[in-house]
Amino acid sequence: MPHLQRIIIVWNNVGEQTPLKLWNSLGPHPVPVVFKEQSSNRMRNRLQPFPEIDTDAVLMLDDDTLVSVPDISFAFTVWKQFPDQIVGFVPRKHVSTPGGVYSYGSFELQDPETAGGDKYSMVLIGAAFFHRRYLQLFQDQPQEVHALVDETQNCDDIATNFAVALYLKKSIGSINKPSGVFVKPVDLRNLEKDASSGYHGMWHRPEHLLQRSYCLNKLAQIYGSMPLCFSNLMVSQFGFPSYANHKSRG
Repeated sequence: MPHLQRIIIVWNNVGEQTPLKLWNSLGPHPVPVVFKEQSSNRMRNRLQPFPEIDTDAVLMLDDDTLVSVPDISFAFTVWKQFPDQIVGFVPRKHVSTPGGVYSYGSFELQDPETAGGDKYSMVLIGAAFFHRRYLQLFQDQPQEVHALVDETQNCDDIATNFAVALYLKKSIGSINKPSGVFVKPVDLRNLEKDASSGYHGMWHRPEHLLQRSYCLNKLAQIYGSMPLCFSNLMVSQFGFPSYANHKSRG
């Protein structure tokens, strides 16, 4: 993997030893691997500004996600063009209902007010590049945000998109700049499915999507607004850039 400086594994298996000794016995390795043992199993543990992070770009990958090296390399070149945004492989959106309540869904989801699909307002951080400053930005969010993430064991990625969108509005003065840029992967796999391990990630929980919608509304309430902006920019290795449905819908 070119440009890779270090791998940091956030070890949330409280009470279980890391495989550090086994890993070291198989060395030497081309890049250092650091295990960060956590005292509690919390979703937001992965968003800590660890001192070992000394590159501007951070690639975050969930443990059930496998992305090909060509996809990662290409996404890194895209991030260098959009370094103030989250550049990743999984887009999502918020949809406003007539009653003023937000729902969470995929970017293909049709918006009942505009009849528009194929647009997104978030890029999930479970498979994405972003600037390391956003780790501290996440930590600096109101305590109510951290309490919400701990309460639901969910939504740290939505909160990160909120934080980035607000940062872009405040620091760069961009009113309509989306928090993320969607890179369409050629090879993105679900490891738990491919491995047939029987393990099911947290997104399999029946309450998952309801929690995501709940978080959207709670975050908008905490911040007093909805900062997320829509985009239909889709960057791929076979045509750069392109737009879903070949129309711009902001």
